[in-house]
Amino acid sequence: MAKFSAFAVAKEAMRSNKGWEKQWENPEPRSSYDVIIVGAGGHGLATAYYLAKEHGITNVAVLEKGWLGGGNTGRNTTIIRSNYLYDESAGMYNHAINLWEGLSQELNYNVMFSQRGVMMIAHNVHDVQVFQRHVHANRLNGVDNKWLTPGEAKAFCPPLSISKSARYPVMGAALQKRGGVARHDAVAWGYARKASEMGVHIIQQCEVKGINRDAKGAVTGVETTRGTIGAKQVGVVAAGHTSVLMEMAGVQMPLESYPLQALVSEPVKPIFPCVVMSNTVHAYISQSDKGELVIGAGTDQYTSYSQTGGLHIATHTLEAICEMFPIFGRMKMLRSWGGIVDVTPDRSPIVAKTPVKGLYVNCGWGTGGFKATPGSGNVFAHTIAKDAPHKINEGLHLERFRTGRLVDEAAAAAVAH
Repeated sequence: MAKFSAFAVAKEAMRSNKGWEKQWENPEPRSSYDVIIVGAGGHGLATAYYLAKEHGITNVAVLEKGWLGGGNTGRNTTIIRSNYLYDESAGMYNHAINLWEGLSQELNYNVMFSQRGVMMIAHNVHDVQVFQRHVHANRLNGVDNKWLTPGEAKAFCPPLSISKSARYPVMGAALQKRGGVARHDAVAWGYARKASEMGVHIIQQCEVKGINRDAKGAVTGVETTRGTIGAKQVGVVAAGHTSVLMEMAGVQMPLESYPLQALVSEPVKPIFPCVVMSNTVHAYISQSDKGELVIGAGTDQYTSYSQTGGLHIATHTLEAICEMFPIFGRMKMLRSWGGIVDVTPDRSPIVAKTPVKGLYVNCGWGTGGFKATPGSGNVFAHTIAKDAPHKINEGLHLERFRTGRLVDEAAAAAVAH
């Protein structure tokens, strides 16, 4: 039997789409570009697209050590929401949802965005108080959110058990109806195709091994496994490995990398109408259009670059899912995986200029990266093109870790981050 690498499978899948033949020849790098983006995941490709579309910068190279969308973009649970507590977070994620709502039409590519609603389950008095606080704060920021009684939560999601004898009884829920899911890999493909049509080079199997600087310290380009490539501006968007890349330019980042696990069940007929998340038992679940139950776990307790993670984390998550949804107790799991997430001390991202002239960074999204993809790429492109932050990401700078003005979603967000 012939063996196929993941790159070859992805390449063959994309060849079936008209207009991709040239792109998937994986062009040879030019000697220099105006801008280099390191990382061909959703955020990196979105950045390249908005640089071309909104700022007219098309002499851009997106460098990827593996294949397009093969990192965290292809290793997440597809959830989209904006019900975060602080102004900076609400602004970023709501900006993303506004872009999500028209993304398929804009890219002329079906990203399968489905606003089926995201429901946060409260299991104790603390949860109730926290989520009701979120509801009020969200409304003040123009983010939709409403409080549900246990009966209303059950009506919105019939498989949910609201038995009072449960170990973690349902005491209510917060519902954001504009939230939902999208197809993760389609987002990367859609942005890549549009960016490529506008002249952006997407160069795969091209690992960055060094960031070059001149005598004054400004960026001059990068060293890669395919040679030296010059550029006066470099944006690093490489989830899980940002610290390693930034050290190449002498910049230390306030980041730790952790495995983050997820899994899917065998496919079944449509039965689950929304997304349900629980902070107390730390598990979340939705159903894909293929019929699989998509289940997410929390981050491991230890730092690692592993893409597997600890078995006990997945076991705990499955136990929690079976307690909330007893009807799934006999379902069989199809596969599991792990991504690597960058985590900041306050669990909020960094989308900013760095102390090095011409070097920009987009990182630290923790578990919140996928849902922010369009908004993140949009404001990061602005930051690079204007050499100044967009008003939406001006509070997500590096300096906050020096001054103490944190965006502390670590303690405030509904689930993990």
